[in-house]
Amino acid sequence: MDDQEGKREKESRDAAGTRSEQPPMASPAVEGAAAASLRSVLHRVRQAAEKSCRSSDQIRVVAVSKTKPVALIREVYDAGHRCFGENYVQELVEKAPQLPGDIEWHFIGHLQSNKVKPLLTGVPSLAMVETVDDEKIANHLNRVVESIGRKLLKVMVQVNTSGEASKSGVNPSECVELVKHISLACTNLEFCGLMTIGMPDYTSTPENFKTLANCRTEVCKTLGIPEEHCELSMGMSGDFELAVEMGSTNIRIGSTIFGAREYPKEQTTN
Repeated sequence: MDDQEGKREKESRDAAGTRSEQPPMASPAVEGAAAASLRSVLHRVRQAAEKSCRSSDQIRVVAVSKTKPVALIREVYDAGHRCFGENYVQELVEKAPQLPGDIEWHFIGHLQSNKVKPLLTGVPSLAMVETVDDEKIANHLNRVVESIGRKLLKVMVQVNTSGEASKSGVNPSECVELVKHISLACTNLEFCGLMTIGMPDYTSTPENFKTLANCRTEVCKTLGIPEEHCELSMGMSGDFELAVEMGSTNIRIGSTIFGAREYPKEQTTN
């Protein structure tokens, strides 16, 4: 009897050990796909970096999660990713408190002055605003950062390299002056680089990317800083490998990781 009890106890311990070594229960198929897609994107980034004799460590992948549920963002977070981007202030302010505090949030949408304070107070872990496109929004960010007593806010200047009226962004010829204003007059902001979106069909993105790189050259010459200190945020789901090959340090990937977006019937602009 003692031997049988000992055998049963051993079998119970063995079974428990086996369960502890199993991976967590599988998530729904769409969530599992997001983690797998992230791994695929990171692999493609490494390949593009190697092709251009760069290290993939020089390239930040911003997982753009607009319109996606918190559970899906959490799955990508649990896969090891920490940098996420959102386009709408209200959506980011609602999501951020439901997710871990070590996420580095990038705001990558058009920012209105009346949304600056809700954004900065509602998202303490906001790491960067990539879409500063005029002195007014730069000044407002600068004032709010000071008034709430947060650390320096990293910003990028958005450049409209495609010349489309529908896109936000400063004209390339005005880029240097805006960067100078931020660097000299906005002491609570830290200028980090330039950002562009490019054409919707990607037919002219090589030219768009070249334009942004040329803007960086002019900015760095004017400010007297090395080009390595001025990031290039360019490249999205359809063109990020080309962007990496052309020098991007920050790519914004949404649907390739999370799947096609589902917009509500009425979507607020911010």
